[in-house]
Amino acid sequence: MKTFCAAFPLLPGKTEAGKEFAKACVGARRAEFAEALKTHGVTKESWFLQKTPQGDMMIVHFEAEDVEKAFEAIATSKTPFMVWFKQQVKSVTGVDLEQPSDQPPPEEIVHM
Repeated sequence: MKTFCAAFPLLPGKTEAGKEFAKACVGARRAEFAEALKTHGVTKESWFLQKTPQGDMMIVHFEAEDVEKAFEAIATSKTPFMVWFKQQVKSVTGVDLEQPSDQPPPEEIVHM
């Protein structure tokens, strides 16, 4: 199993929207979220809100057999839930999950 973990800065004024997005994913849209995770090969996923002097961050950790394949599947998914999900991510972080990042993935330096 491979692990992905990264901090995504929340856009100014978007902390509450980020919390509402998370709340919807584990509340009203929980079944859709669980199905999307399963469909994209994600076996575990956790989000954390981290307050920093530079602003609030959403820390995302997930496990999947193939992290790159999971991101590719998310990027290309057109299901109503994933369209909504990607819109929410872009709204609160500015990250467009349909566009490949030009940044290298986070470097794992400890795993036990």
